[in-house]
Amino acid sequence: MKNKLLATFWVAVLTFLLASIGYAQKVTISGYVEDAASGEKLIGVNIFDVRSDQGAVSNTYGFYSLTIDPDSVYLGVSYVGYDTEVYKGLIKEDLTLNFKMQSSATLDVVEVVADEFEETIEERTQMSTVDVPIEQIKKIPALLGEVDVLKALQLLPGVQSGGEGQSGLYVRGGSPDQNLILLDGVPVYNASHLFGFFSVFNADAIKDVTLTKGGFPARYGGRLSSVIEINMKEGDLNKFHGTGSIGVVASKLTLEGPISKGKTSFIVSGRRTYIDLLARPLIRAAFKADDIDGGAGYYFYDLNAKVNHKFSDKDRLYLSVYTGDDKFYFRSAETYDNSFYETRAELGWGNLTSALRWNHLWSNKLFSNTTLTFSRYKFNTLAGQKDEFDDGDGNVFKDDFSVNYLSGIDDVAGRIDFDYVPNPNHFIKFGVSGIYHTFKPGLFDLDLESSDGNSTFTIDTVLGQSDIFAWEYSAYVEDDMRIGDNFKLNVGAHFSGFSVREKTYASIQPRLSMRYLLPGNVALKGSFATMRQYVQLLTNDGIGLPTDLWLPTTDQVKPQDAWQAAIGAAKTWRKEYEFSVEAYYKNMTNLLSFKEGASLFQLNDWQERVTQGSGRSYGFEFFVQKKKGRLTGW
Repeated sequence: MKNKLLATFWVAVLTFLLASIGYAQKVTISGYVEDAASGEKLIGVNIFDVRSDQGAVSNTYGFYSLTIDPDSVYLGVSYVGYDTEVYKGLIKEDLTLNFKMQSSATLDVVEVVADEFEETIEERTQMSTVDVPIEQIKKIPALLGEVDVLKALQLLPGVQSGGEGQSGLYVRGGSPDQNLILLDGVPVYNASHLFGFFSVFNADAIKDVTLTKGGFPARYGGRLSSVIEINMKEGDLNKFHGTGSIGVVASKLTLEGPISKGKTSFIVSGRRTYIDLLARPLIRAAFKADDIDGGAGYYFYDLNAKVNHKFSDKDRLYLSVYTGDDKFYFRSAETYDNSFYETRAELGWGNLTSALRWNHLWSNKLFSNTTLTFSRYKFNTLAGQKDEFDDGDGNVFKDDFSVNYLSGIDDVAGRIDFDYVPNPNHFIKFGVSGIYHTFKPGLFDLDLESSDGNSTFTIDTVLGQSDIFAWEYSAYVEDDMRIGDNFKLNVGAHFSGFSVREKTYASIQPRLSMRYLLPGNVALKGSFATMRQYVQLLTNDGIGLPTDLWLPTTDQVKPQDAWQAAIGAAKTWRKEYEFSVEAYYKNMTNLLSFKEGASLFQLNDWQERVTQGSGRSYGFEFFVQKKKGRLTGW
């Protein structure tokens, strides 16, 4: 069965590639688009030739490719918040053309100059996708002064939070584990600080955020409800500078600049709460007032770092790392005449992600990105108690007991993605990936030492389930194509497989999005996508506590499946306002939850504590956004 699925997939790949052959007598303009001041690559920049009515969009790494007839061109490069760049000339052969865009002093300049070049919402094939500039996120009122990416996304239609002030996302009826959250292409398994009230993403280190709620392109897989792409800044290639702030909750510091001017840059951004440091003397004094030696506190921190190096116009290397932790601690110790009593507790959870990426330009039409990643999410809790008593005759009676619970997930992954642009009517993406999962379903480390003055009894044992190892692999191909003047189509397929113990699952998931331009520049859009999820979250209902447990599909627990269909319309008015309406229906099967009465902290097999069922969601969304001018918002 698996061989047949693979064969079907590669037939689709060859069909797409062969369909693109035969476009002779064409020339290709290609290159990179970047910020003139910092050298940051700009994502989603519109490159449009007025004379041929053909255009392209820069990819995640700022690369674009536009194939047209050899002739004179009137090329415009436009991006919100930047002055439009214009290139005029006669093109007779392939040309490499890099653009350095200047940030606009005022948005009025962009509004006047960019009108004829700027891509509007009705031009895009993709629906159910929202790009939120980080500068716009920073302007949104923030809880206790902390700008939060996920809270900004909660303000969008089709997205809800788990509760007041929390940062969890429920997209179109899905659960938080059905969101694929990518930080520089690496999945983040727990995106919450402070029990869900803040997210782990430091806005000072982020370049852009994109939310996809449906109509998923074939390059995405592994989740049912949404994809949240968050890309870190790359660091200023030209000058060193930094920013810092002291807030109610946390303090932040960001430093960036060139290591080798014009070739290598870095950025380091850190954030930490400090209330525990300020409150520590007060808490100790409060304990001491009751003759207790003790303390308690809570803190979280984030650290983002990234280095990128430009070997040439064809090769670039990126290394990015994120680490963050939350920790709560408590200790209370009392001494009486001949006895000592101590209670201690700890609760901690955190993420580590790292990515090494290599961009290579094979030709002016073929671009690749190769990525190696490692990620880890861990949760641990410790509770302990210690009693000592001296009977005065030299006999010491002691009981020292502690239990430590540990769970988490480790991933080692690799993937390669290709962008192939044979001509303006086709934008082909294809690639493969593999992930080696190590699941830690939950271990209890029990330590006991008991002494009656003459003999000592000890227990040092580990209870629970051993690690589970699994392979997850995927391949995809998609083509964003233009058919005539009014019709655009994105069609593709995503193949995925999962091998755990002696069981293997495989699936081919077709994806389709379309756009038809009606009179009056009103775009009618539709999409259909099927998804499969092999990694799932067992969680307590209510507040999103970090005691959530990530677990794999097994021979007893089936993978989650879903399909979603949507239809809608979009229109831009006066180049300032975007309107869109969408209706969707989503059907889900094999959803996972605890059985009634079951809980996380039990020693029996977790597969015996879960049940699976089905669900559906449907809705209607209306969205209007003002993107330009002194007043913006949605």
